[in-house]
Amino acid sequence: MPKPALAALQAEIAALCPQHAVGRVAAIDGNLLRLTGLSDKARLGDLLRLPRKGAPPLWGEVLTLTAEYVTMLPEEPPTGISLAQRVLLERAGEIAPDDGWIGRIIDPSGQALDGRPIMRGLVPRSYLAPPPAPAGRRALGKRIETGMAVFNTLLPIVRGQRVGLFAGSGVGKSSLLGHLGRHMQADVVVFALIGERGRELREFTETVLGPEGMRRSVVVAATSDRSPLVRRRCAWTAMTVAEHFRDQGAHVLLLADSVTRFAEAHREIAIAAGELPALRGYPASTAHQIMSLAERAGPGAGGTGDITALFSVLVAGSDMDEPVADILRGVLDGHVVLDRSIAERGRYPAIDLLRSVSRSLPRAATEEENTLIRRARSLLGAYARSETMIRAGLYAEGSDPELDMAMRVQAELDAFLAETETVSAKNSFDRLALILRRAGAPARSGDARPMAESLGPKAAAGRGVAAIAPAG
Repeated sequence: MPKPALAALQAEIAALCPQHAVGRVAAIDGNLLRLTGLSDKARLGDLLRLPRKGAPPLWGEVLTLTAEYVTMLPEEPPTGISLAQRVLLERAGEIAPDDGWIGRIIDPSGQALDGRPIMRGLVPRSYLAPPPAPAGRRALGKRIETGMAVFNTLLPIVRGQRVGLFAGSGVGKSSLLGHLGRHMQADVVVFALIGERGRELREFTETVLGPEGMRRSVVVAATSDRSPLVRRRCAWTAMTVAEHFRDQGAHVLLLADSVTRFAEAHREIAIAAGELPALRGYPASTAHQIMSLAERAGPGAGGTGDITALFSVLVAGSDMDEPVADILRGVLDGHVVLDRSIAERGRYPAIDLLRSVSRSLPRAATEEENTLIRRARSLLGAYARSETMIRAGLYAEGSDPELDMAMRVQAELDAFLAETETVSAKNSFDRLALILRRAGAPARSGDARPMAESLGPKAAAGRGVAAIAPAG
């Protein structure tokens, strides 16, 4: 037997536990089970297993502890459970990621969802590992090639950056994440599909992500029908898998969809434990859960790698001040807003550039590139402020030279925000410089001419627009 396979088999055997502390069901209160006999042995967050005849065991988690009872929140409704049934105490929540998980689809417990056998790794890890020590973490790294012109230029993403993707349902965030998973620079990509519709898992892995993306990806999925315990654990498992590869020195891209469903799962669990709602129905502990999850991503320390993370957030009615969006936006290094009105007119990804920010700027770009970025934003802003007047025919050309240039450049800049980039970030900046020159809009400090003149005939002919259709 090959050494890696033998080591994996030894890890599986070592994980077996011949002895378990045993408790009994003393009361059933709605979806909660009160257990006796485990109060002096159980810890908060420990896993519990309730054997059932003719059915898979019922798993759950220690939710609260008193001197008399342990409260168990099961992963499924406790239908058919009777008093005095045995409950076995398992080890605390942990998972053992393995390099062989790349290309696989797993659930939050590390079990395969793709029908093939899977082996655990050699080193168990806690779901709730602390982030690297703040004083020892590196600064943000270099700009990453993303495969999209807008992220190569106007909204750059650098190694170790944490970015929020804010969008309503059906605006195209899943397709955008899939595109970045296929094309963005990284050694390993980890997807967390939290509370997704079951029918979309196969479509996402086979169509949106595709074989090319799956070759370097680990997909952790908990569909919407799973219990809040499993849905919350999905984000923790994905982060733990990302940390496994980071600690080997790899650059990991973590794509979590979505933090809103993670927060909703935590809300269900916290309220079941007796915590009172505070922030529009969310308990006060929601902020800590979101921030502690985000802090685990980012630059590493010492000789480890980095975790570059994109966290998607579902915002109803584009409300950027709702609790989850507001909490997450405050701890990230940038945010990207997808707008439904842009999607409705057929431009994907439907990025609202004027409401989006990358905190990697200005360091992520050269002085000349920053000048181009400022100029493009200025023209897009000028057009947006006067769009209603322009469409109503109330503006007379020549009244405002800045607005005249914005009107000439608007169509090309709007198309530029949807362009794919198969060459490099420099090529994206050359294309942006050419657009601004053709519109008669050179930069105010410095000129876009040097970059535009460096374009070859093929690049000057313009680039195609990416057809990234919405998928959630």
